[in-house]
Amino acid sequence: MKNSTTSSLLALSLLLSACAVGPDYERASSPAPASFKETEGWKIGQPQTVDADPNWWAIFNDPVLDGLEKEVTVNSFNIAAAEAAYRSAVATADQANAALFPVIGVSGGVTRSKGASQVNTDITAGASLSWQLDVWGKLRRSLEAAEASADASGDQLAAARLSVQAALASDYFSLRGADELKRLLDATVVAYEKSLQITQNQYKAGTASKSDVDQALTQLEGTRSSAIAVGTTRAQLEHAIAVLLGKAPADFTLAAAPGLADMPSFPVTVPSALLERRPDIAAAERQMAAANANIGVAIAAYFPDLTFSADTTNSASSFNKLFSAGHNVWSFGPSLAETVIDWGARGARVDQARAAYDQQVANYRQTVLTAFQQVEDDMVAITHLGRQAEVEERAVTAASEAERLITNQYRAGTVAYTSVVTAQAAALQAKQSALAIRQNRLTTAVALLQAMGGGWKDPKLADASPPR
Repeated sequence: MKNSTTSSLLALSLLLSACAVGPDYERASSPAPASFKETEGWKIGQPQTVDADPNWWAIFNDPVLDGLEKEVTVNSFNIAAAEAAYRSAVATADQANAALFPVIGVSGGVTRSKGASQVNTDITAGASLSWQLDVWGKLRRSLEAAEASADASGDQLAAARLSVQAALASDYFSLRGADELKRLLDATVVAYEKSLQITQNQYKAGTASKSDVDQALTQLEGTRSSAIAVGTTRAQLEHAIAVLLGKAPADFTLAAAPGLADMPSFPVTVPSALLERRPDIAAAERQMAAANANIGVAIAAYFPDLTFSADTTNSASSFNKLFSAGHNVWSFGPSLAETVIDWGARGARVDQARAAYDQQVANYRQTVLTAFQQVEDDMVAITHLGRQAEVEERAVTAASEAERLITNQYRAGTVAYTSVVTAQAAALQAKQSALAIRQNRLTTAVALLQAMGGGWKDPKLADASPPR
């Protein structure tokens, strides 16, 4: 009789386990365009040859940046926090999976008591089993939601890692831009010192006025002041990089280095591939799946919970009699638990779960739209910055030549010193603008790489023409 009842329960559980209430998940549609709008001048990578590269920053060919990026991936506290959250989500999914299986327990004890004339010993040993049969799929839907949430947490970890890496690269190129600006200003100070010396000599010779000397000195000291101000900007960027690396600013120093990295050559991915490359999009999609599964969990509350329980207990006055016949008490059987009246609480939870799913669908679609906007914004910025760089380089050439000619004319006594000051200021401004554009192109390239979910590792892409 016992074996027959147990077999019947197992067969019933297996038969009904194929049923899981609630909607099966289907990915909601997203507003993905067929192509990007700002693709003029860009090489479009082929989906089968374009792949995300965890070392996407290597495209800039900067060994110092390579070392810092590897360090930040290991030491960043933001990444560590996201990694811990992911491990917690995986553990939650493991708990949900464990709920599908029976809970088995054992117990035992020894009790001694003294009566009026003798000492009594009572030895007990027992075992128990409790198994909630997942007839309506409540536990499986809970597991489905937990696994989707764990996947989303893993995607959020990838997004946090990418965000920290991109912030580091952006700060690094801004710092290198500050180094270049400091060198430009220092070189200009040296040139202005020579101009001041020439003007002072001419003043002593009676061929220049005191106002010429004052103008030359004003321009020199103003440039020195700007060079000092750059030091503040650089120091703050160095502090920001230190914190990203998980270090106190006092424990980190990044030596100045000449030059800025060249603008890398890379293609833009196609829109459909972007949906699979961006970790924030992947996380939003998984959160949508988890919300869908939670609808099934809420609906399952309308149906009774079926639990199979069994336990056995042996008791005796000595160990040698503990498992002998006549000392065993056992019980087993199924039990049902059903809520009859809850005044609409279950219906409200179902409505809540459906609303939460609708919210995640909207969040997913908004995340996709924002991703496309970021790519389009960065593409058009890089395109226009490339064109602007060409124009500004011509301006630098013209301004430098004008400065040279007007300085020679002043030495010949054919123009006033105000013309020299104006030409020098224009030349410095043009050089500063050209440098700022170069730096902006690099930081925007970092932003575009982040917007597309990382970099590439296809060697054929090295031959791509740089976007203009």
